[in-house]
Amino acid sequence: MSPRAATTAPAAHLPVASVLVMLGLSHLDRLFDYEVGADQDADAVPGARVRVRFAGRLVDGFVVDRLAASDHTGRLGRLDRVVSPEPVLTPEVFALCRAVADRYAGTLTDVVRLAIPPRHGRTETATPPASVDRQPPPAPDPADWAAYPAAGSLLTALSSGGAPRAAWQALPGEDWPARIADLAAATVAGGRGVIVVVPDQRDLDRVEAACRVHLADRVVALSAGLGPSARYRRWLRVLRGDADVVLGTRSAAFAPVHDLGLVVVWDDGDDSLTEPRAPYPHPREVAVLRSAAGASGSGGSGLVLAGIARTAETQVLVASGWMHDLVADRSTVRDRMPRIRAISDDDRTVARDPLARVARLPAIAFDAARSALAAQAPVLVSVPRRGYHPSLACARCRTRVRCRRCHGPMRADSAGALREASPTITCGWCGRHESFRCVECGDTHLRATSSGARRTAEELGKAFPGVPVLTSGGDQMADRIDPGARLVVATPGAEPVVDGGYGAAILVDTWAQLDRADLRAGEQTFRRWTAVLAGVRAAAQGGTAVVVADAGLPVVQAVIRWDPVGFAAQELSQRSELGLPPAVTMVSVDGTERSVAAFVDTVELPPEAEVLGPVDLPADARPPAGWDGETSGALTRILVRTPRAHGRALVTALKAAQVHRSAAHDTGPLRIQVDPPTVG
Repeated sequence: MSPRAATTAPAAHLPVASVLVMLGLSHLDRLFDYEVGADQDADAVPGARVRVRFAGRLVDGFVVDRLAASDHTGRLGRLDRVVSPEPVLTPEVFALCRAVADRYAGTLTDVVRLAIPPRHGRTETATPPASVDRQPPPAPDPADWAAYPAAGSLLTALSSGGAPRAAWQALPGEDWPARIADLAAATVAGGRGVIVVVPDQRDLDRVEAACRVHLADRVVALSAGLGPSARYRRWLRVLRGDADVVLGTRSAAFAPVHDLGLVVVWDDGDDSLTEPRAPYPHPREVAVLRSAAGASGSGGSGLVLAGIARTAETQVLVASGWMHDLVADRSTVRDRMPRIRAISDDDRTVARDPLARVARLPAIAFDAARSALAAQAPVLVSVPRRGYHPSLACARCRTRVRCRRCHGPMRADSAGALREASPTITCGWCGRHESFRCVECGDTHLRATSSGARRTAEELGKAFPGVPVLTSGGDQMADRIDPGARLVVATPGAEPVVDGGYGAAILVDTWAQLDRADLRAGEQTFRRWTAVLAGVRAAAQGGTAVVVADAGLPVVQAVIRWDPVGFAAQELSQRSELGLPPAVTMVSVDGTERSVAAFVDTVELPPEAEVLGPVDLPADARPPAGWDGETSGALTRILVRTPRAHGRALVTALKAAQVHRSAAHDTGPLRIQVDPPTVG
């Protein structure tokens, strides 16, 4: 207890503060009671940041509630100080964080760190901005939604203060940022707030521009790219009720919007929405919890899971009747989509044209590109990876090259690496440089297993002399290009927008996506391909797309038909047969053999649970925190699954085992993920 605290009397009214102490330890994941001094009474409001003494050291905390008395029989410690009287942890956000922690077998403090940004004192004490114009926005034009038969009911429900739930499949060529702005405007007109979550900054910029047309200063955009002062300033605007519409990336799902009426999650299958920090909550599931009445403590909010493709997780919600479909008729889909053709990668018609042979394109794809360029339309060529040779293997034994420290993918950024002995290569995860020597056979020479965007651009430049070639990917993305004859080589997710659409699109090296040994390989492939092809003109306008892949594959057939709902239903059916998520609740336990075995021995699994493994950690999964490949040993994974009806019991058992591990001060590398993003 501080000297100042010892000389002041307790608060006369509600002298006890129930505090969430930010310890991050599973066995201390609960609230603690502290005494409130008379001089702290006015500032120690529920939601305020405080400093308290715990086990002899000062730590941060949040006041959750003020009480008349404590259940603790001993003497209470005094709040050391109130850092800020700003009530940043609202009751709704606290309840949401608790629900997320329970859903993902995590600690409440870890979730609160995701939900509330770090304090910036000068920003917090600055004079609040003037109130924004509260005139209701104009109603959305129903004609813009005419292609979706159920859209009228959705907009009416939002504008009347309802809480509808819909899975919206955007049509090819749809101006989806403008349609999201329509949903936001309808909700604000009904007197409620909106959260829109998108995968990355490029999507955020497009949605923000569309929303500001009618909602102006009501809109706040939150993203990781903002500095601490700017991000906190905007977040405070939301907390204080000065903004109705929050747009952002992952953590925006926790934004403290007043009277939340709608959450929109765009493209929930995008890898960028996978949270890298414990307990790894997906914003789609956070949005589902906010929409459910039990998590928010109120009537809940509306929810729209939107995208060009559909995930199996969204299909589960629709199949269960919890959400409704918002899709266009098949005739409308056919009118909007480009003409899509598939041709096998080993088709030797490429040899008929020497220019096509240089570009590694089948004749059909080459002819489609040439026709589009002749019509002064841009052509998009989608390649799986950036760089020159982004995927490497041993030249002798064909073993895939992985980083010796973090097991990440290694890449070479120049053609010379394939001609040298022991070339220097770079890890795509940790950035480590090393001289290559095969771990299996000891050979020092490399071969490329795929070509990157840079090499493909060079080949296309030779095949189409005089045509400008633009690359987009990695840290050199083009957001928008002008119409006209040009070639654009882009990695998935980095395709520039062009007014009027692309005249043709060609998807090459498709096997790099199809051959991934992962649960979501087909789903991710369909999502990435349709995202590319959605930017191509309709067939009636001459739009053509060529997928260099076997036309008999189910994912290729679904793309040709443009059937995201059918493909999602098929994925869900197959996973149900195989006992894979989301048909079941599955938990991965990753770490060294010792740490995984020690943890599993302490788990009292429910009778319905089944343990699979141990197996090697999937190549696409990053190592858990605290692991060092040079000293910690090999990584392993155990999977535990149970029917969805018993998922909560499994998560509770894992949480209890974490409490035991934390109390025993076991700090070995270990990661627990509920419904992990990679299962391979």
